[in-house]
Amino acid sequence: MDSDNPQVNPATLTVEQAARLLSAVSTKAVSSDKLQKDVEDGAPTNEDGTINLVHYAAWLVKEMGRGS
Repeated sequence: MDSDNPQVNPATLTVEQAARLLSAVSTKAVSSDKLQKDVEDGAPTNEDGTINLVHYAAWLVKEMGRGS
């Protein structure tokens, strides 16, 4: 791994890493507080508390379908 270009695993991101990554690819900033709130509201996490972006995205779509 190159220290100038650290690689991240989208299946095991901390809340802070996920917020930075999502903010970088979105037109809206995504705060770690928002992600933490989603986790508290039931967003899936790995056993170690990290976030899998695919599982998180699926959870968001499911929540959108509920009108949340």
